[in-house]
Amino acid sequence: MIKIKTIIDGLSINYIKRGSGKIVLILPGWGTTINTYMPLINNLSTYSTVYSLDMPGFGYSQEPDVSWNVDNYVDFVIKFIKKFNINELDLIGHSNGGRIIIKLLSKKDLDIKINKVILIGSAGIVHQKSSKLSFKVRLFKFCKKFAQLKPIEKVFPNLLDKVKNHFGSEDYRNSTPIMRETMVRLINEDLTNLLPNIKLPTLLIWGENDTATPIEDAKLMNDLIPNSKLIKLENCSHYVFLEKLDYVGQVIKDFLSRR
Repeated sequence: MIKIKTIIDGLSINYIKRGSGKIVLILPGWGTTINTYMPLINNLSTYSTVYSLDMPGFGYSQEPDVSWNVDNYVDFVIKFIKKFNINELDLIGHSNGGRIIIKLLSKKDLDIKINKVILIGSAGIVHQKSSKLSFKVRLFKFCKKFAQLKPIEKVFPNLLDKVKNHFGSEDYRNSTPIMRETMVRLINEDLTNLLPNIKLPTLLIWGENDTATPIEDAKLMNDLIPNSKLIKLENCSHYVFLEKLDYVGQVIKDFLSRR
């Protein structure tokens, strides 16, 4: 496990710095850690200075005291960059890391020079719920209210937790109460309207079998981000950078080295 600590906004944050050359920051997805990205970090660090980190609440980084939204993550990432006196860099975001980058690039007063952006299976697009999912959400809300009734709560003190565990995703079930609330706030914020504001050269890398952020999201981002290119990889999932490391590494190197 990687263990190098710094303090950002009072939180103990685990991070890594490897290699030399132009600076690249990798922002991880929800529930992942530095170790998830080590194969990619090792690849990129042969020609770049690569930073990555365990996001607050994951790995060896401290959990926030309250739930966060996307803007909180954006502010945190900016403070992380400035902590190391980085004035110019490229950004790579996987899944939730991509969501943070999309929102970060919408800031008007950003005084950090970002040259290029790579989004890998990026989150940020909210889909209309199917009738089946809508029913599940309504049922969850009903069961949640029922479990919070004082007489029920008194007789069945653990019922609310059981309801949440039953209806929630694996990521949701494995999270603490603060991180659960954070997750809900993140996935409910649709960033689709911000995509046309991304003017930087942007590379989209996607597995065609991605079920977490479907390939349709990639196509929509490619349509809405003016200066973007989409690389689709067959028979790959949400972790395309692990399944096709050498190819993805070469694609990233070619993109970052191109003027």
